[in-house]
Amino acid sequence: MSLKEQLTDDMKTAMRGGDKDRLGVIRLVLAAIKQREVDERIQLDDAQVLSVLEKMLKQRKDSVTQYSAAGREDLADVERAEMVVIEAYMPAKLSEAEVDALIDAAIAETGASSARDMGKVVGVVKGKVAGRADMGQVSARIKAKLGG
Repeated sequence: MSLKEQLTDDMKTAMRGGDKDRLGVIRLVLAAIKQREVDERIQLDDAQVLSVLEKMLKQRKDSVTQYSAAGREDLADVERAEMVVIEAYMPAKLSEAEVDALIDAAIAETGASSARDMGKVVGVVKGKVAGRADMGQVSARIKAKLGG
């Protein structure tokens, strides 16, 4: 079952169960997926659906930071609740050791030796960690390993 089909089934289950909060978040996700499909005139596969979910998670994290800074914990809590629902559809996160191993393998594969080669390494690692690690943190680790 594809991720999109899973979301649709979970939406129906939430409707039947009367879980309005979960239903609202799932509808938001499906709307974002549908919007991208319409804009690009394609059918999204699981990898592309994951990228939509990652983008939504990043938006929620940014919102939580801004709401907390403004003293609006009530709104930050709503965003955190939405993040929990979205994260349920993300693949399991990689451990730090697994991320480091992938980075080391990518450095060896590309022959990278300095911070100038960071783009090559990021390109290789990005496909392998999609949805399973925060690319901001991965990029920082790559930069540190390459002496940037």
